[in-house]
Amino acid sequence: MEIVVFGAGSLGSLLGGLLAREHAVTLVGRDPHVETVAETGLRISNGVEAVVEPGATTDGTSLDADIAVVTVKSYDTEQAATALATGSFDAALSLQNGLGNEETLADILECPVLAGTATYGARLVDPGHVECTGVGEIVLGAPTGGASTRARRIAGAFRDADTEASASEAMPRRLWEKVAVNAGINPVTALSRVPNGALAAAPGRDIGRRAARETARTARADGVALSDEAALAALDRVVETTAENRSSMLQDVAAGRRTEIDAVSGAVAERARDRGVDAPTNELLAGLIRSWERERGLRSETHGRPGGNK
Repeated sequence: MEIVVFGAGSLGSLLGGLLAREHAVTLVGRDPHVETVAETGLRISNGVEAVVEPGATTDGTSLDADIAVVTVKSYDTEQAATALATGSFDAALSLQNGLGNEETLADILECPVLAGTATYGARLVDPGHVECTGVGEIVLGAPTGGASTRARRIAGAFRDADTEASASEAMPRRLWEKVAVNAGINPVTALSRVPNGALAAAPGRDIGRRAARETARTARADGVALSDEAALAALDRVVETTAENRSSMLQDVAAGRRTEIDAVSGAVAERARDRGVDAPTNELLAGLIRSWERERGLRSETHGRPGGNK
């Protein structure tokens, strides 16, 4: 299978590298990482050990493949879709954080769009070197739920590369559950500058659980059957299994980069308002992170909608 991974950061590089053990993969990312991969290959270490030689480019236009796997930050989704639209793909798969990415891709691309979640842990160590900080799984399916022959075929191809993958008929619930976990962990750890495991105890635990409960309540108002208990169980599980990890939002704040708050807490708060549901914790967390970004010139007044441009 020919695969383009658009967004060769930590997760995109890891997943692209794993898939390159069996398939023809092209990574789309930034230099110097992409230049190094093109010249000397990609090294994967820690949870998985491998050296692979995928294609690598900074130009994501005019590419052809069976599938485009999108792993860019949520605020770059529109830009990624615009570039991908100049090429040809049988399908696109979003493995991104937050709400709204699949809709943005579907509005621009002519090919079918699948939703997915990935629980692999990844850290870009150096150009050409990505570390697997946790072996997880990829779950994919139709964004609106139900059976998808295309999703089953792609999951099977991913498994051919010795990658844990499966198709699900319940992607709306899985996506909202992931958002509940992200809302409960990412902004709390970013604001308090603590690893995920710190949220196993109060007061961080209480704040994270309030955000997750609000997300589950919003999901139900949006027609998705996600119980508070399921959202909290998922949150507790991720806090425990990734206790030593620094969330992606914490890494962004530490590096002085814009975060994905608009597609996580911000999207939950916006969707809650639209559905007549209260989400004060998500409103507060989104406001605090956005204030930090604006003070550092990382956003303008035009930012604020899930999946918008950087």
